[in-house]
Amino acid sequence: MGLFDYFRRPAPIGDAAALGDFIDKQSAFLAQKGIYEYARARAGHYSKVLFGEPGFQAAVEVSRWRAFPLALAMVTELVEGVLSPKTADRRRLLDALQTLTLSVFDRYPVPQSLGDEVWGEQRAELVRRLEMIGMHPPKRAIDIAFPWAQAYFDLMPIHEKLRGSDFPTIRSYLRITLCNIHDELIKRMDVSPLLRALGDEDA
Repeated sequence: MGLFDYFRRPAPIGDAAALGDFIDKQSAFLAQKGIYEYARARAGHYSKVLFGEPGFQAAVEVSRWRAFPLALAMVTELVEGVLSPKTADRRRLLDALQTLTLSVFDRYPVPQSLGDEVWGEQRAELVRRLEMIGMHPPKRAIDIAFPWAQAYFDLMPIHEKLRGSDFPTIRSYLRITLCNIHDELIKRMDVSPLLRALGDEDA
């Protein structure tokens, strides 16, 4: 990357491939950053020692792969909340986003830390979560995390007895990060081409 690359605006999101990449990148960030930052905060001065332990590294690997499908569901719901008011056919949009998000999930080989059976269960659970998006009106970005925050918190690679009353902190992290992802999407999306790429012929 050259010096002036830092000043370039990110590429617009105007087709399904670009939206898939956005969902992938933002979901990975949402899932992993919270896990790493929470573990560092809990370990304090011993964080370098903790992150050097093979057992902890293995636990983090399990946590982040289990968190990824959950993050995919949250980011997809965010995208749907932005785009649904701009289309006359919400059902078609939901179907297109579900197909796109599952294709993002399927980009990744089965994580060795989980295995085929668990990874298959994670995919099935992602399908269920994506289908739930259409069962209620679109949500604001700041509200999306509420149904999923406890599931995410339960994935933290820290013994539950040491977590204390940290759940509100993790929920706030998810809410703030989803708001930031929302703002990034608004800045970058090219609405009409994007909706047409997702099957809306009237966009």
